[in-house]
Amino acid sequence: MRKFLDKDFLLTNETGKFLYHDHAQTPIYDYHCHLSPKEIFENKHYKNMTELWLSGDHYKWRLMRSHGIQETFITGDGDDYMKFYHFASVLETAIGNPMYHWCHLELQRYFGIYDTISRKTAPAIWKACNEKLKEDDFRPRGLIVKSNVKVICTTDDPLDDLIYHRKLKDVFDVKVLPTFRPDKGNYIERDTFLPWIDDLSKSLGSPVESFDQLLDALKVRIEYFHKLGCRLADHGLDTVSYRSDYTLDQADIIFRKKLNGQNLTDEDITIYKSAFFHELGKMYHKLDWTLQIHIGALRNNNKRMLKLIGPDTGFDSISDETFAGQLSNMLSDLDEHNLLPRVILYVLNPRDNYVIGTMIGNFQGQDIRGKIQFGSGWWFNDQKDGMTMQLSALANLGLLGNFVGMLTDSRSFLSYTRHEYFRRILCNLIGCWVENGEFPNDRKLLGSIVENICYNNANDYFKL
Repeated sequence: MRKFLDKDFLLTNETGKFLYHDHAQTPIYDYHCHLSPKEIFENKHYKNMTELWLSGDHYKWRLMRSHGIQETFITGDGDDYMKFYHFASVLETAIGNPMYHWCHLELQRYFGIYDTISRKTAPAIWKACNEKLKEDDFRPRGLIVKSNVKVICTTDDPLDDLIYHRKLKDVFDVKVLPTFRPDKGNYIERDTFLPWIDDLSKSLGSPVESFDQLLDALKVRIEYFHKLGCRLADHGLDTVSYRSDYTLDQADIIFRKKLNGQNLTDEDITIYKSAFFHELGKMYHKLDWTLQIHIGALRNNNKRMLKLIGPDTGFDSISDETFAGQLSNMLSDLDEHNLLPRVILYVLNPRDNYVIGTMIGNFQGQDIRGKIQFGSGWWFNDQKDGMTMQLSALANLGLLGNFVGMLTDSRSFLSYTRHEYFRRILCNLIGCWVENGEFPNDRKLLGSIVENICYNNANDYFKL
């Protein structure tokens, strides 16, 4: 029987063990996350493990709700120790859940704690971890350095002043760069749209009253982001709404209708979003940015809890809408005029892995290795089965050796152990293929493939 979480955790073959221990220990290139640049600059001191471990982590919150824990001990004002204790009790039932592995990896790698967490061990682990949090190494910058991170790309609204990104350049050796996330400008049908347009107008000192003025305003913001090192945009498309026959005049009429409080039809919304995406895509291409597209979240399912505690609190799931034709047109319309930027496509529904795995092959080339990428297992898929399915689909349909690898997509400074988790899964999968006689046992070649996926490909691809 294997020991729990030993040095060969998830490694079931000798080739995989060799690849992981000898070639997967590269730095981390975290090109997509939701870390706070303010917390990094201020080098926040965490008062206890609940603040560091449970605050903002909707993965953990969902498990606690499934165990019947009262909301006061999840997102409410319950005692911090009791929140930690309740989470420890939940983990006792989390057999087969990646959270069990992630939490124990974090305790081992950062705190040197090898006890399994439970109701019984919670008091001692709470005390030991809180003692460690008094040390400078357990503030954000210390945790980043300890994790061997070289680049961090945060996720930022176009209106963000990026003040902490500017300040960090002078005090921190790790690159902390912004990513342009214009979702509030895309979702014209949402209640957040008009307040966001008002804020955009205020930030520019002039009203945004037409679609052309909106594009001009976003161009100004894109150029500002670019000056501060931004080279990535990110569009969250819960559904892919696109039609090729839009006109800018139509988009302008729809934009003005929204400003005037008129109701929009589904066709209006699609036309606006088509123009919004296409025109921004051209701007990204001009500046040699990479465009990330996240597809397929079904958000805010629980309306009662949305009213009580707001969005992004653990009530989202996987959507099952189809999108292949519209996504193809989105990419093709830019590619037709050689205006398609580098693109990374992420899907939340693993049903769509082969849709994306084949879609990326339609728009490759132009002297860029892996110009169009199939993004790593995202959100509900960043676990053993989800990662294996994504890696296998990419290998079957494209070039796994050109993959830009794992990202954190997290708000937690402890979540860098997920890179270790990914790398173990990657090495084991490759090792299985080799030991099954499906790929040569050329250790030099295999080592370079692993090193490239873990770090080198991202370093070359993003040019940061």
